[in-house]
Amino acid sequence: MAWVVGLACAAVIGVLAWVAAPMLPGAAQFVGDQLNPPTSEAVAGDGDAASPGGVHECRDLYADALWTSLVWTPDSVLTPSTDAPASSASGVLDALSPQVRFTCAWVSAEGSISTTLADVPADAGAIATTALPALGFACESVKDRTRCAREQEGVRESIEAGDGVWLSTVQDGWHPAGYDTRVADRVWADLATDDDEG
Repeated sequence: MAWVVGLACAAVIGVLAWVAAPMLPGAAQFVGDQLNPPTSEAVAGDGDAASPGGVHECRDLYADALWTSLVWTPDSVLTPSTDAPASSASGVLDALSPQVRFTCAWVSAEGSISTTLADVPADAGAIATTALPALGFACESVKDRTRCAREQEGVRESIEAGDGVWLSTVQDGWHPAGYDTRVADRVWADLATDDDEG
């Protein structure tokens, strides 16, 4: 009886292997892409500098390590769009009228993250420094930009403005380590590269 059962099991395994064989290259490519996503230019440090091609879409905002942690978070889904910034500072938004380049909205089992990159007037940093503290934000000068942030009931919001660029992030329940700082550093590293080339 054991021989009969063993042969039946071997036959089933053989049929399953034959059926699955055409899918192996695609599965291997998928696993490879997840474990080794496209790499940015090699730099010293933590690898958060912008890629050589610049920041033009959601993928460009993230160093490889951060990108991997986001896509591997359970039930993680990224939806790119040109939606307006998800910010509580509606008055500042109305005053600056940011021209959205793109918005990256993530949803996962842990919560949600929305990041918007937009063009704003050159004095946006000064306006943010004046207006945002009244809304509970703490503002500081970081290199060539202004960074304002606040956290209330698990919702962390950050706004950075400088060089005519606006970067805002709202993290609701989902707080990857150093997310807003790492994304901002890539954006402004790209701006510095553009200035050097100019």
